[in-house]
Amino acid sequence: MTGCGHGHASWGPADQIGAANLLTPELRLAALRLVTQGHAYDLSHVTGADAPFMAPNQTPFLLSLWATWRDTIRRRRRHGFTNDAGSNVERLEMTAHTGTHIDALGHFSIGDRLYNGLSAADVVTDRGLDRLGIEHVPPIITRGLLLDVAGLDGGAFLEPGRVVTPDDLACAAGDSVISPGDVVLIRTGWGRFFAADNTRYLAGEPGIDVPAARWLTRQGVVAIGCDNMAVEVLPNPDPTQSLPVHQHALAEAGVHLIENLALEELARDRVTRFCLILLAPKLRGATGAPVRPVALI
Repeated sequence: MTGCGHGHASWGPADQIGAANLLTPELRLAALRLVTQGHAYDLSHVTGADAPFMAPNQTPFLLSLWATWRDTIRRRRRHGFTNDAGSNVERLEMTAHTGTHIDALGHFSIGDRLYNGLSAADVVTDRGLDRLGIEHVPPIITRGLLLDVAGLDGGAFLEPGRVVTPDDLACAAGDSVISPGDVVLIRTGWGRFFAADNTRYLAGEPGIDVPAARWLTRQGVVAIGCDNMAVEVLPNPDPTQSLPVHQHALAEAGVHLIENLALEELARDRVTRFCLILLAPKLRGATGAPVRPVALI
């Protein structure tokens, strides 16, 4: 890899949002003009205890009720309230990379180098990221493109280890010209196994490799999403490489990755261009965040 950790020169040494600098008001307006029917496609999975997670770096999703209606009514009665207002409040434990989520630029490094040349030793703390955290991701309202490659090999989905190449993406794009500021979503068909067969879902996956990632980032995409766990092909065809697409997209190009997308309904209705709205919660210092992206047509 070359240019490790260096952002786009015109965005300056203080930049923390990478390719999201391309999200201009004009681009948002153009995306909103794509909406003519008012139909919304939910591109997220339900996140629960059955969500797959990659051990040991990821932990299970846990939800437990911290306060329940019975307890809160009793407490409020002790304070003299008579209307028996019962409230239920939960406590969540999860990694920010559970379920449908977006990666912050500080999620991956190349050695000690993060996006824009920042030192991981300086930025990564026990309490989160001092820079490049998910709170810096602006609202993503832009044109989304679906590139459906699931049927390339004649089946309903691609198999683990199957590399999606630049040529495959170009073929799937057809007459859709990828433009700066776009978000490209790739359907491999692998999402059918999310929470349905987690062992299979986690054992490997089809996806892009570095050449395809570079093909996309060169065209100015803001984010790359996929209906699998990591966007990129697993295992990598080069056994010496672990998650190199993450290194290129996040640490080199400043391009976000969106993982575990639900793309079946878009594909079923042959929707390939849409207004994408994706809002990441502003969790200070987090390396990613659960999201509920929607495609509006």
